[in-house]
Amino acid sequence: MHVPDGFIDAPGSIAAGVVAVAGVGVALRGARHELDDRIAPLAGLTAAFVFAAQMLNFPVAAGTSGHLLGGALAAILVGPYAGILAVSVVLLLQALLFADGGLTALGVNIILMALVPVIVGYLLFRLLLRVLPRSRASVSGAAFVAAFVSVPASALAFTLVYAAGGTADVSIGKVAAAMLGIHVLIGIGEALITAVTVSSVLAVRPDLVYGARDHMRPVELRITEPSASKA
Repeated sequence: MHVPDGFIDAPGSIAAGVVAVAGVGVALRGARHELDDRIAPLAGLTAAFVFAAQMLNFPVAAGTSGHLLGGALAAILVGPYAGILAVSVVLLLQALLFADGGLTALGVNIILMALVPVIVGYLLFRLLLRVLPRSRASVSGAAFVAAFVSVPASALAFTLVYAAGGTADVSIGKVAAAMLGIHVLIGIGEALITAVTVSSVLAVRPDLVYGARDHMRPVELRITEPSASKA
């Protein structure tokens, strides 16, 4: 999903950069209400996890491979604003240190892998929680669906960006068919990783899953005192 330099023309890259800066700016303001003494450390861990996971590719089909986008996962764990910031930092480091996605295309990549997956994934996740029963399985299932949908949504967003400023001589129809076809499969891997991660955190610290704080009861530790021995 990383877009390289030169794949989108200069006007398109500049416009995407403006949108990305605006999105990150809004996220910076909103994150002040999300980050507390519990979520702030988790946001750093989430960014590190997404960074590491994006370095690992899994085979999809016809010689292609995919990797975690992480937007839906980050939003569910630490909130949409902090999630946008976490993934944006990951993309910036990848562009600077590994040339994974170009610097001129950084705005495009932030839109495709931070803004769109976070917004689509988190909104769908919260919508599903409104109609599902209060249980760990429901939260994990909602995370699975939200992460799955966020990936083809990002692919569709790329198609729109390409239609506005793509430099390759490929028809929009072919781009849309290729992107959506492959990314539906990638979405399955994204959904599995997200659901397993969210379920694992829920098992030990449900209060750390920002998106499900009002849906899950905190884990209660019960200490049973030994009964007094009879004389």
